[in-house]
Amino acid sequence: MLSTLFVQYLVGGFISLIVITNPVSKIPLYISLTQGMSLGERKKQANWACYYAAAIMIISLAAGNLLLIFFGISYGALRIAGGFVVGLIGYQMLFGSRDQLGAPVVRRNKEDYSFFPLAMPGISGPGTIAVVIGIATEIVEIPDLVDMVGAFVMTGGAIVLTCLVTWGVLRSADYISTRLGSSGTQVLTKLMGFLLICIGVQFIASGIRTFIAGS
Repeated sequence: MLSTLFVQYLVGGFISLIVITNPVSKIPLYISLTQGMSLGERKKQANWACYYAAAIMIISLAAGNLLLIFFGISYGALRIAGGFVVGLIGYQMLFGSRDQLGAPVVRRNKEDYSFFPLAMPGISGPGTIAVVIGIATEIVEIPDLVDMVGAFVMTGGAIVLTCLVTWGVLRSADYISTRLGSSGTQVLTKLMGFLLICIGVQFIASGIRTFIAGS
C-alpha cells in the first residue's frame, strides 16, 4: 500500500501541482515586479513567495474538507467544479489568443510582492487550491486511518517539492527566460495547458462517480 500511496499522492500530486502552478509562466511576473531591486531583495521575494504558497496549499489540504462540511458542499460537487476551473485554465493556456508570456502591467507602489501577487494568485491561485482540496476529498475517503495519514503526508511532500521547483525557477528567472526565449516558453505553456485539461477531465469524472455512488 505504501508504494501505491507514494505513486498516487507524492508523484501524482507533484505532477498535478507542478502542471497547475506552471512555474515557468511566473517568470515574466516575477521579473516585472522585481525590476530595480537588488539581487538580495529579489532572492528574498522568491523565498517568501514560495513560503507563502506552500502555506496556502498546506492549509487548503488540511482545512479544505472542513470548509466543504461548513458550507454543505459535497465532495462530488467540489471535484466537478474544480475540474471545470482547472480545465478552463488549461483551455486558456492552450488556446488563449493573448500572449501568455507578456509580463502583466503592474503598478509598482510597494516593496514587497511576495504574498500578493506572487504567492497568491500567482503560484497558488484558485486552480491550485481546487486541485489541493480535490486531492484532500479523495484522501478522506480512504478507509484505513494509517493509509489516510500517509496520503496526507505524501501530498504535503508533493506540495513542498512543487514549491522547491518553483523557488528554483524564480531564482533562475533571468537565465531561464534567456535560454527558452519567447517561443520556447509558449510551447511549454501550451503543453501544460493540455495536461491541465486532462487533469480537469479526470476531476470531473471522479466527481460524477462520487455522485453516482452516493445516489
